[in-house]
Amino acid sequence: MDYCVFIHTNHKQIVGALVAEYALRRNSSNNDKFDVRIIHHKDYPFFQEHEGQPYLRDGVKRPWFNDDLQSFTPTRFMPPELMAYQGRAVVIDPDIFAVGDVWELLSRDMQGKAIMCRRRAGPKGVVDRCLASSVMLLDNEKLRHWKVKEKFERMFSFEQDYQPWICLKDEPRESIGFIENEWNDFDKLDDNTRMIHNTRRRTQPWKAGLPIDWRPAENFRLFPPLGWLMRARRKLFGEYALLGHYKPHPDPNQERFFFGLLKECMEKGIVSEDMVREQMNQNHVRHDAFEVLDRTPRLAGAWR
Repeated sequence: MDYCVFIHTNHKQIVGALVAEYALRRNSSNNDKFDVRIIHHKDYPFFQEHEGQPYLRDGVKRPWFNDDLQSFTPTRFMPPELMAYQGRAVVIDPDIFAVGDVWELLSRDMQGKAIMCRRRAGPKGVVDRCLASSVMLLDNEKLRHWKVKEKFERMFSFEQDYQPWICLKDEPRESIGFIENEWNDFDKLDDNTRMIHNTRRRTQPWKAGLPIDWRPAENFRLFPPLGWLMRARRKLFGEYALLGHYKPHPDPNQERFFFGLLKECMEKGIVSEDMVREQMNQNHVRHDAFEVLDRTPRLAGAWR
């Protein structure tokens, strides 16, 4: 098929990825027009080959750990290769859930651009800010230079920095167009939201109460001493020491939306009770998940 939505994930976010896949199908009236595929980090051996090796991230050399919450992020650049550089793709993180019909994004006029995404911050015309590659609409034929394994391995020879890659700073700016923020709504769910992104990792609704298992930035240009403290913490106490725990999401509506989707997934056999319990045991899903499911009201038809 010429149109596909990809969700990229690893073992720590697999429940989110399955819920994301279900939400895409649930909230589209055009399911016969596109495929949905999950890209799983474990299926690509070159990640494991670099376990523990130093790589370049925002100018700092850090060890690569496949057990990190976000070890899957380089796979967001795989769709053009996986589709043989043909057709169109939308790629999303596993913490992004469709509220509207993703076909509206997949089928839109790209006006000759290779990539469409949303801005993270800054006024129109700013070219040195990080762009949000967590949701991208891709014209695969125009992205034949995307070869993920090669780019990934260049991080370990210190020829490629992770941060400009993820921020799309390596792409010609004229090849990038912009989508409305509603297609990648950062922790905001309202009548305009098309896809909700629980992007604040500390408050992801299915993680509340669990120990933090992601590594914070260590380069703060506005206040460098904070970066020095974070590097000292890691070297003295370990990767995740002193980082605390995930917190409840400040918007109960977003918690109800996620768990309403998860409840439907379990009723349909997409996610089993045994799988949820296993993920709880591995500290990938909050330990009170079944209590939250019990108190979560059923979603009434389409969310919008």
